[in-house]
Amino acid sequence: MTISTKPPSGTRDFLPDDIRRRQYVIGVIRGVYEKYGFEPLETPAFENIETLLGKYGEENAKLVFKILKRGEHEASGEADLALRYDLTVPLSRVVAQYQNELPKFFKRYQIQPVWRADRPAKGRFREFFQCDIDSIGSTSPIVEVEQLSAVSEVLTRLGFNDFVVRLNDRRLLTALLGSFSIDPAQHETALVAIDKLDKIGPDGVKKELAARGVNESAAARMLTVFAEQSSNLDLAADMLGAGFPALANFREILRLAEETAGRGRFRVDLSLARGLSYYTGAIMEVTVPDLAGSLGGGGRYDNLIGSFLGRDVPACGFSLGLERILVVMTERSMFPEAVTRGAVDILVTIWNEASVERSLALASELRRTGLRVETYPEADKLGKQFKYASSRHVPFIAVEGDDERASGEVSIKDLRSGDQVKMPRAEAATFITSRLNG
Repeated sequence: MTISTKPPSGTRDFLPDDIRRRQYVIGVIRGVYEKYGFEPLETPAFENIETLLGKYGEENAKLVFKILKRGEHEASGEADLALRYDLTVPLSRVVAQYQNELPKFFKRYQIQPVWRADRPAKGRFREFFQCDIDSIGSTSPIVEVEQLSAVSEVLTRLGFNDFVVRLNDRRLLTALLGSFSIDPAQHETALVAIDKLDKIGPDGVKKELAARGVNESAAARMLTVFAEQSSNLDLAADMLGAGFPALANFREILRLAEETAGRGRFRVDLSLARGLSYYTGAIMEVTVPDLAGSLGGGGRYDNLIGSFLGRDVPACGFSLGLERILVVMTERSMFPEAVTRGAVDILVTIWNEASVERSLALASELRRTGLRVETYPEADKLGKQFKYASSRHVPFIAVEGDDERASGEVSIKDLRSGDQVKMPRAEAATFITSRLNG
């Protein structure tokens, strides 16, 4: 029997080109997050199962990867651990555990993998990275505004110019469900269906609501409003009353957000639901035209930490999905040349066995100037060495043959243009650097 060498469904191996693209995006995200005062945090890949269950809603709980008991307890078939489903619940556990060691306003970022027993699709995997920011300790709308600004700056720096940030408030949405005469006991299941509106459309949501037992006429009224008036915040005010408490907070977030890096990107979307059950206030999601689903999302969850601590602590967070960002950037060829050209700036060839020491010395000289240098490992035909460099997408090749050695020079070939020039060996690094930066 032949063992398959493919990774498990929904997971991937990352080859060097993949890693370079991932590191570039993570570097941009980390740099912006830190600029906004967020500090790094990491948590274990798995948690006690009771930490995770009961936090995501019935639908999402089915996607938690459970870990069976081990050793003498293996035969029980019971699970006591689970792989991390998101980064928000582990953060809440950390805040409860270290409450006396953390500052009054704790701002953290976390860039780590999570696991979900989901059906793989384009940009959707069972193992994927989330890039989170969260702010703990304040109910001020400034919290949401700063996070929206940070996320907008990340996407702008990565080269996205067509993203939209959709905003809603769970309190508004819940109240609207009530105004449509949807039974409060069915609100959670209705939210899960509504969250799929942009993926399966009104007809698909209508069928799902019917399958979940939601009253057909109530569902029809709701979908009519969400499909035709989802950006009309005044409509919500008319339906719920201008004095509805969440309205003022929501309008303030919208007003202040226009003073940030995301100016012009924000859109009210009363149909935005965000499927996780722990959201309590403002919710947000970033979309681009050519991706089904979002590049990221988040919201306020003022009650989640209380499930660990015994008292509520205000909290709000936003998560960017690294995998989806990479999918879109790859399809749009958005990566800088320095990221796509490979890990090596120049290949130093080996002319013959007698020149090995000089080639190694040349490579060392070039590295000391900051260049990324690879030395060909064998005294092979130059044609083969050039072919190897081309397969590695190396832009420059250094050749020090008998004539060059005699004159104290080196030949540098630019594989991108085909040009080859001979120069004093001491000038090679400056020449290559100028060409790379030019």
